[in-house]
Parts: sequence; C-alpha cells; structure tokens
Amino acid sequence: MSSQLDTEKLATMLKTKRGTLGLRGLAYEIGGVSASTLSRIEQGKLPDIDTFLKVCEWLEVSPDFFSKNKKGDYNTKEKVVAHLRADKNLSQETAEAIIHMIKMAYNTKVGY
Repeated sequence: MSSQLDTEKLATMLKTKRGTLGLRGLAYEIGGVSASTLSRIEQGKLPDIDTFLKVCEWLEVSPDFFSKNKKGDYNTKEKVVAHLRADKNLSQETAEAIIHMIKMAYNTKVGY
C-alpha cells in the first residue's frame, strides 16, 4: 500500500497551534528549524525529514498522523486529538485536558 504525506494537514495544524506566536518565536521554541522553513511548511511545502520530525514532536503527534493511504484513513485517536487542537472554540488548556483524558482512555487495557 502506498502512502503520502498530508502537507495540507501539517500546515493547518502548525498554523492553528502556533496561533499568534510569530514564526521566529516558533522556530526558537521548536529549535533547529528556521522561520523561513516553517513558513514554507505553512504554505504546504514538504519539509525535510529532520524538520518534519521536530514539528511532529512539537505538535505532539506521531509522524504517522500525517501519512494517508489511498483511502485517506487515519488513526481514530490521533484524528480526534488533531480536531481538538484545531478547534478555535476551545482554549488550549481545555483542549489539552480533554486530550489527556482521551489518551488515558486509549491506553486503558480492555478485557483483562
């Protein structure tokens, strides 16, 4: 099965989480990435692998989250987490609290 990197989704999540933080501030926060590189990612350009991994770590999602197979399927937990982080109606604190609960629920073993 072939897969592709969903650069549009990466760009959207980066812009949403960055919020009002400038690209230089974000570059400093992520570390080892330039503001111009982040700008290109936000324009939907494909980053190099090191930058991609740093951005994924900053976004707190697995790199797999941005891969899509031909059907465009994603992991349910990561899909919910991404939507919560992108929801502008929730404060970041509220979104992170809900995400924490979701992660705990998914990490609970079923059927002892």
